[in-house]
Amino acid sequence: MSSVLQPASTGNEPSREPSSDPTPAGKYRPVSSHLAIAPPVSVVIPAMNEAENLPYVFKTLPDWVHEVVLVDGNSTDDTVEVARELWPDVKVVEQRGKGKGDALITGFEACTGDIIVMVDADGSADGQEIVSYVSALVSGADFAKGSRFANGGGTDDMTFIRKLGNRALCAVVNRKFGARYTDLCYGYNAFWRHCLDKIDLDCTGFEVETLMNIRVVKAGLKVQEIPSHEYLRIHGVSNLRAVRDGLRVLRVILDERSNRRALRSRTHAPTLASVGPVGPVGPAGPVVPAVPVRRKAS
Repeated sequence: MSSVLQPASTGNEPSREPSSDPTPAGKYRPVSSHLAIAPPVSVVIPAMNEAENLPYVFKTLPDWVHEVVLVDGNSTDDTVEVARELWPDVKVVEQRGKGKGDALITGFEACTGDIIVMVDADGSADGQEIVSYVSALVSGADFAKGSRFANGGGTDDMTFIRKLGNRALCAVVNRKFGARYTDLCYGYNAFWRHCLDKIDLDCTGFEVETLMNIRVVKAGLKVQEIPSHEYLRIHGVSNLRAVRDGLRVLRVILDERSNRRALRSRTHAPTLASVGPVGPVGPAGPVVPAVPVRRKAS
């Protein structure tokens, strides 16, 4: 990657620039008194009736992000008004379809930043962790994947059944696709915009995170896990249903496995124009497994 971390030119507190004025090439956006980055960062927040939670979400977002894209899923409360009051430059996009996957795809299309960060609107994610995701990306990773079970991560919002299911599904993905994930069903991730061209998202539900995790591995993208702590939802009730959504995640895994086998069969199959035996053909490119990041002891 050509983007690197650079010392900030000033010791003053960073300020948020208008989203309509991207950082010019060669200039850096202050992250702290000793750190700055060049690539603009877009934060995508899918939300439906999250007016009570948004103050907690926006409070933790760093001032140096380039833009915040709120995808409103036809909220019946004051979600949009609250977002605009909290972050005047927020870009509000109306979701025309249904489901978290549809909302994220809509938000990604509206982003103008080089780096895209996914954050839930229920207050469970700490926006101050974004600097860790961005640091991993500008240091060479293509996809920075949040993990509640990597060393330094944690969760306050998972039942024993959900933990067990997540672990089992994660093991299946690791075995079938050659990954080394410690967490599978978590929605706090960040990636370079160019990754969207290689993973071609096409699902609408909660299983979108699993689909992303599988396809970045299949595409041979460089993945780095980021330890993250998931907090309890502050207000309201989650739409997540462990059994229903677990089955949907499993269906995605099986479908992606079947697609991989079909592609491999087509790659190895001889054509009518072939003369003599056709030797084995290797995969399109190397798959780089996800490597957990271990935080140094303080």
